Amino acid sequence: MLFERRLREGIADGSITAAVRRWRRPQVVAGRRYRTGSDIVAMSTVEHIAPGDLTDDDARAAGYPDAAALLADLTGPPDGQLYLLRFHRIDSSDPRDALAADNHLDAAGVAAIDQRLARLDHASPRGPWTAAALAAIADHPGVRAADLAAMLSRDTASFKIDVRKLKALGLTEALEIGYRLSPRGTAYMDFRR
Repeated sequence: MLFERRLREGIADGSITAAVRRWRRPQVVAGRRYRTGSDIVAMSTVEHIAPGDLTDDDARAAGYPDAAALLADLTGPPDGQLYLLRFHRIDSSDPRDALAADNHLDAAGVAAIDQRLARLDHASPRGPWTAAALAAIADHPGVRAADLAAMLSRDTASFKIDVRKLKALGLTEALEIGYRLSPRGTAYMDFRR
């Protein structure tokens, strides 16, 4: 679940425990965990709410001074419904970090990654992309996503979404600018060469 950068500090320190989103249908499920960018939150409740039922307390829990400021800042489809999300930060490390650090791959581990990458390629409306994306990141660590996307004749937004899929497999790591292969990604690429 994406949160604006300005809210991430509040999520990390526990002062932000709610969000309001305008969606056509809920995009999160109560009881599940979601990454916020730098933290993991557990979603407690997801409830449809009318704009008039949103309180100033709800707005402050979402990082706004009052309900009017929150409503003025909302984006999303004009025909969407408002959803009030309540969550709490999970004080544990991102499981992707442990996966990314695991560079002990055997033939079975490589085959499992091959299978996951093949599924991603097969499901993509653009056709196979995983090998080219991994190679570009390996050859150009720390290069801006927009520049990597241009190298691959891709739009930046869909490229970033695809790189997050590679990160979920433990193959890449985000840097302050750009990406790099994780130790697991490096081991995988070395095995494949």
